[in-house]
Amino acid sequence: MSGKSTATDATRRLAAIDLGSNSFHLLVANYQDSQLQVVAKMGEKVQLAAGLDDQENFTDAAMDRALACLERFAPFVAGVAAADLRIVGTNALRSARNARALIDRAEALIGHPIEIIGGREEARLIYLGAAHALAEVHGRRLIVDIGGGSTEFIIGEDFEPQALESLHMGCVAYTGAFFASGELSEKRFRRAEMAALSELANIQRQYCRLGWQDPIGSSGTIKAVAAVLGARGDGDATLIERDALMKLRKRLIGFGQLDKVAMEGLKEDRARVFPAGVAILCAVFEAFDLQRMRYSDGALREGVLFDLIGRSTPEDSRRHSVELLMRRYSVEASHADHVMETAMVAFDQVSEAWALGEEQRLFLIWAAQLHEIGLAISHSQFHRHGAYLIEYSDLTGFSRPEQQALAFLVRAHRRKFAHKELEALPSAIQPAYCRLARLLRLAVMLNHPRPEQAPVDFQLACKGDDLHLSLPEISFQALLLNDLEQEAEYQKAAGLTLTYDV
Repeated sequence: MSGKSTATDATRRLAAIDLGSNSFHLLVANYQDSQLQVVAKMGEKVQLAAGLDDQENFTDAAMDRALACLERFAPFVAGVAAADLRIVGTNALRSARNARALIDRAEALIGHPIEIIGGREEARLIYLGAAHALAEVHGRRLIVDIGGGSTEFIIGEDFEPQALESLHMGCVAYTGAFFASGELSEKRFRRAEMAALSELANIQRQYCRLGWQDPIGSSGTIKAVAAVLGARGDGDATLIERDALMKLRKRLIGFGQLDKVAMEGLKEDRARVFPAGVAILCAVFEAFDLQRMRYSDGALREGVLFDLIGRSTPEDSRRHSVELLMRRYSVEASHADHVMETAMVAFDQVSEAWALGEEQRLFLIWAAQLHEIGLAISHSQFHRHGAYLIEYSDLTGFSRPEQQALAFLVRAHRRKFAHKELEALPSAIQPAYCRLARLLRLAVMLNHPRPEQAPVDFQLACKGDDLHLSLPEISFQALLLNDLEQEAEYQKAAGLTLTYDV
């Protein structure tokens, strides 16, 4: 992708693609004067979760459906700047054993990285989209989003989520688990509801204790329920009443077979997974004793766009996550700042030659700030402990590949170069993150004696991947010379060249 936008200087063209377990969604919008204007909006039933075989691998047919859909989406994002497009994958892509094979083919087709997001990050983005759609409504809200493979639950107020959960239940997954034979009966319906109630028991007490004034539903299943009730005259297509939902439940059981489900307001391609989605929604109403729920059009794809707007600004949620980690693990802030300052001086001297951009700058800053968090566990191998904490914590705003990349930088900041972890990163970013790791290593080394002021009076030059460091006379020369000699050996063992003069 060229990275150039067709939009004017005053307008940003933003795009989001949501690779859901049931449906893929595309949203393209212009952002100007703090407003989003939708340019294109598409959705297709791909049913990735239904395309998982007994070994939890995507079938060839499921992959073909996914790629065909993305091929239709591709022209709509062809002119969008790379920094203004995000493609996120959810539960099916989180769980499939061969997800990487599909992702590699999809990235090659569309020319942009695909990010797998965790369940709670998915919930946060859903809340962000719904909250913007409900900006005029105040008070605490419960947001429920029933997807193909998972269901997200969020309690929040204004634009701040206060509780985020993603439970392993969705309309596609529950169709396979409870209605695989195609039979619709009271017994099967209740089994699905009881399974959902069992999942909900994990969050029921906490959520009810927090409370809410306004229960809101978003996305496919709840949108379809509202549409069916509205078409029948049991609602206005934006409100689901409990009595009307129970009548809908009875009507669905009355069909007897999934293949016979047909209702006004229900799209044909959703009919087969609709009963399972309704069973989950009935369980939600039962667990939280809801009498009504409103439907909101804001969902994951809208949340991704609003999150894009806030990225690389003081409102970037990733920045807040890094600050929280620093506080949680009692990072020595002054030393982290010194390493960061030194790393930025190094970055500025080679960024143009090494084609490193603003996003790489941010990750180097965050890695410098977090490089010592592993000390909270043990001094021995603390770089490994730090990498583990970063990769497996719930970090708001970060996708899984982003956490993996940040964890790699922390893992690689000292001792032998972390080749295995580098090779585990997506191949497209490996060269850039190898270079970032080298800059971080030098910044840590130059601050090894923990000086009162960060060393910044040095010159760093590169020729290809060969680095040359020139240093002035400094007070800790003997220690530095020993560190430089060892670092040059580490880099040589990794097939890299570091030379220096002092």
